[in-house]
Order: sequence, then C-alpha cells, then structure tokens
Amino acid sequence: MDISLDKSKIANPKSIITITGSKSESNRLLLLQALYPEISIENLSNSDDSVLMQKALQSTKNVIDIHHAGTAMRFLTAYFSIQEGREIILTGSNRMQERPIQILVEALQQLGAEISYEKNQGFPPIQIKGKTLTKSKVTLNANVSSQYISAVLLIAPKLKNGLELTLEGKITSVPYIEMTLSLLKKIGVETSFSNNIINIKHKTQNPKSNNFVVESDWSSASYYYSIVALSDVGTEIGLSFYKKNSLQGDWALTEIYKEFGVQTTFENDSIIIEKSSIVNRQSSIEFDLSNSPDIAQTIAVTCFGLGIECFLTGLHTLKIKETDRLLALKIEIEKLGGQVKITQDSLQILDSNSINKNINIETYNDHRMAMAFAPLALKTPLIINDAEVVSKSYPNFWNDLKTLGFQLTEIINT
Repeated sequence: MDISLDKSKIANPKSIITITGSKSESNRLLLLQALYPEISIENLSNSDDSVLMQKALQSTKNVIDIHHAGTAMRFLTAYFSIQEGREIILTGSNRMQERPIQILVEALQQLGAEISYEKNQGFPPIQIKGKTLTKSKVTLNANVSSQYISAVLLIAPKLKNGLELTLEGKITSVPYIEMTLSLLKKIGVETSFSNNIINIKHKTQNPKSNNFVVESDWSSASYYYSIVALSDVGTEIGLSFYKKNSLQGDWALTEIYKEFGVQTTFENDSIIIEKSSIVNRQSSIEFDLSNSPDIAQTIAVTCFGLGIECFLTGLHTLKIKETDRLLALKIEIEKLGGQVKITQDSLQILDSNSINKNINIETYNDHRMAMAFAPLALKTPLIINDAEVVSKSYPNFWNDLKTLGFQLTEIINT
C-alpha cells in the first residue's frame, strides 16, 4: 500500500493520542514471562515485533520464522539456547538473514550453548539445541547492538551459576541495558553493573513483582515531537501513557526537541508537547545519539524540514537495522532537495532553502523510514511507498495522523 500525504497545518492542534506499550519493554517482559510464568503484563505493544515474539515463545514448531523482528531474533536466540531438550531452527526474512548474529552466538557459545549456522556463517537461520548452561563468564564487545547484551542478561537468572558479563570498550545504548537490569531487579534478581562488568545472580524463587504495566513507546512519540516542531507556535499534542525518568532511552526527546522550540509537560500519566518558540534557522545543531539511535531518522527529517544544519553522531548501529538507515536517509532527503553527508557512524545535513514536492519516499521495509518522513507533509505533499510497513512497531500510526487532520489517500497501483 502506497499513500499520498498532505497537510499544511494540524486541523486539531490540541489532540490526545494514545500509544500502546513500548516494544523494547514488552519484548523483554515477554521473555521474562516465558521464564517465570507468574508474571502478568498490561499495555503490551501491539507491534508486529511483539506479536511475533509472543507467538514464537508459544510455538511448539521446530522451525520458527520471526520475519523482520530483529529484537525477537536476538532475544529468542538466547532463550532457546537454555530450553533443555528443545531443538529448533530460528529464521527470518531475507533482510534478517543479512543481519549479523555471530557476536551473540559466540557469547552464548562461551557459556556452553550449542548453536550452528544453517546457511551463511554469522547470519540466520541458526540451529539451536537447548541445554543446561553451567558456565558463567562471558566477554562481549560493548560497541555493538545493546540487544546482544540484553539477550544474554535476560536468561542470566536461569543460568545455574549466574553470569559475569565483561563489556570491552565504550558501551552503546546504555539506557537499554539499564532497562533490562531494572526489569530484572523488579522481579527480585540480584544484579550489579560496575566498571564495565555486569553480575547477575541465579534466581530460583518466584518473582517478587509479578504484575507489570508497560509504559507507552517513546520511539513512537518521536514522530509527534517532529510534527509539533514543524508546526506553528501554540500547537499542542497530548500523548499517553508516559512517565518522567523513563526506562526508555528515547525519552531524551524531551531535552533534544527543546532545540526545536518544543516543550514537554508531564501531567499525571500523560505528556503535553507544545511548540513554544520559533527556531533560528541560522543555527547548527549537533547531537550524540549513541544512547538513542532509533530517533535519529526523526531528528534528521525534523532538521531538514526546519532548514537547520545538523550533525548526528553515534549512529554505527543504524547500518545493520531493517535497512542501512544512514544510506536510506541520504537517498531520500537528497530526493527532496537536501544535501547529506554520511560516514560509518554519522550523518550531516547541510542548509537547504527549499523542499521538493510530491516526492515518492521509499521505505526499504523499514517502519521508521515511513514514520520519520510523514511529518514532513506539513511542509510539502509526499507519497509514502509501502506505507503498511509501520505495523512493525506502530500499526495505528496512519489512523492517528488522520485524527490530527492529515490528509491520507491510498494509491491503487495497477
């Protein structure tokens, strides 16, 4: 499904949008629930990734296909490695079979896991023979996807001798590691994180806390921050359910978007985001997004839409996502008339005086490409190709945009 998207300004500038639970938090809790069935979860994410994670954990099949769900691939690799007597093949989409898994596999093999590759060395599909893991020490390069690290941490309480995980180098996406540790602590697992060494104690008793309400997804909130930033002063959008001092790294939005004249107010379990001032187009903005790389696309498009130069760093993990997100951003923004420079871990947008109209935005099977570019319809009419890709993380996205007054028309391809 392709859609044309057009809106000069928000028709309902004081809207309230309800976003379902965080995909990151939901998938961690689903794995913990599989290990400790006493746990109950409310406000689960309705994303494709979380639905696939849930189905995979409940499956009795010998082959489990998680399609594009990267988090599920990493977490399930660890989960099935400790399911004694269970033998499965874990596979995914063509793109998933191009995304590296070797770092995680080698870490689990250090603990004694029995995992082998079905096709290409270092990539899914993989065969996993579940067994009891008795080794307790493992070393991981810290400058990798935090999902590798969290995958090992989530199964650690079930390891007979616990876990001592040593991280070498500068750690990427620290908030996501801290989210995992926080959830473990809430169920009564003893953890410590000091000097790049994480210790997790073996846990035999039932969880101390067995009811969790998942906070709404801050990554999904980013698109509304972009909409407000690209709108007139006085525009407000309310989002629920959100907490101050969130476990999610992407709540850094509340500070980052101050640079774009957007203020955040917390009210009970909701936030109000408001365009409070006009941004100086002569300014140049620089952000290190190593702790929140999932909002890089949103920020890049916001800067382009406002005509602001920006330099974004800490983006090395974006090349192994659903697509090479740095290259995809460069291609699409340049189609719109922008100038973009990229390296292996950074993106720079140069000053742009105009935005081309009626450009087809390719989404590359990447949900965040579709949603990050959508707010730009406040500046110019767009066509979003394969718009249904948003279901990976936010199935209600297009309907929620309609409530704000965006004009969406499905394009019938013949």
